Amino acid sequence: MSIRTTPSSRLGRRRTVLAGALAVLVAAASSLSGCTAAPVTSSEAPSAPSAPSARPSPSDASPRPVTSAPPVDPTPPVATPSPSATPSPSATSTPSATAPPVEPGEDVTPTPPAPEPTPTEEASPAAPESAEPGALRRGDSGEAILALQQRLDDLGYFVNRVDGDFGAGTQQAVWALQKVAGLTRDGIVGPATRAALEAGVRPTPRTTTGRVIEIDLDRQVLLAVDDGVVTRIVNASSGNGETYTALGRQLRATTPTGSFELFRQIDAMHESTLELGSMYRPKYFHHGWAVHGSASVPPWPASHGCVRVSNAAMNWIWDTWGAPLGTTVLVHRR
Repeated sequence: MSIRTTPSSRLGRRRTVLAGALAVLVAAASSLSGCTAAPVTSSEAPSAPSAPSARPSPSDASPRPVTSAPPVDPTPPVATPSPSATPSPSATSTPSATAPPVEPGEDVTPTPPAPEPTPTEEASPAAPESAEPGALRRGDSGEAILALQQRLDDLGYFVNRVDGDFGAGTQQAVWALQKVAGLTRDGIVGPATRAALEAGVRPTPRTTTGRVIEIDLDRQVLLAVDDGVVTRIVNASSGNGETYTALGRQLRATTPTGSFELFRQIDAMHESTLELGSMYRPKYFHHGWAVHGSASVPPWPASHGCVRVSNAAMNWIWDTWGAPLGTTVLVHRR
C-alpha cells in the first residue's frame, strides 16, 4: 500500500526541520557569547537566557572574560623616598668617599668642614707686655733690679733704697714713672716702661721759684720742686670722689685744688678726728686736708680726700728734703 503525502504533512516536516536548524543556530550563538541557554524545542518559544552564574562552570567551553590588568612597564619601578624618610643607598650606587653613613634620625644637612689652620712658625699668640721674657716685677732681685733702681733714682723717682730687691718701694717708683709716661699702671717693667726709662721721662713742674709741693691729681703724683726743678717724684693717691659717712654726716671724698700753704703738722701717727683711720706724720695744707704717710698707696685715687704717700716718702719729706710750715702746696689738674 502506498502512502500519500499531503501538502499539510510536507509543510509540517519543513517546520520541524526549520525548528531544528534554528535550535542549532541558537546553541552555537550561545556558545560564542559565553552564556548557557536551555535548548529550544519546536513546541515552545525560546525563553530568555538565564542570568550568568557567579562562578564559571568547569564544563564551560570558553573562559569567562576577565578584567584586564593595566599594562606593566618592563622597567622595575624605583621607589621615591618621602621628604621625611632617609634615603637608603641604591644597590648600584657608588658610596661617597667623604660622606659618612647617616643613621636614621640624624640630620643629613651637610656641615662645611672647618678651615684648616695655616701653619706658622709660631703657633702661640703674642704675649702681652707684662708677660714678656725679661720683664721685671715685684719679688725679683739681682743686678737687673739694681740697675733699674739706680736709673729710677737718677731720674728723680723716689725709690727709698737701691739694694737690688724689687720691693714695695721700687714698685711705688715704677708706678710713678708709668703715670708720668702715660702707661698702664701695672708696676711691671716691660718694653714700654723700659723705653720710658731709657728716654728719661720726667714731669715738668708748674712753679719756677721757691720750695713747692706740687700735687698733680690727674696723674696722681707728688712733686718736690726747688726753684722750678723737680727734686723728687712720688707716687700718690688722692680723694676717690665717692661719698662716705663720718660722725653722722654725708661727705664726698674730694681733694681741693688751688694754691695753699702748710699751716699745721704732727710728727707722729695721728688718728683722724673724723674716725677715718691713721695718718702718718701729716702736714696739713687746707682745713682737715693733709699730705700724710700711709701703708696703702695704690696707683689710683683711693683716699677720703687727703693725699697719701708711702711712709718712707713721708719720712724723706720730713727728714731729708724738709717742708717747713709755710711751704707752698699747689694742687692742680692738667
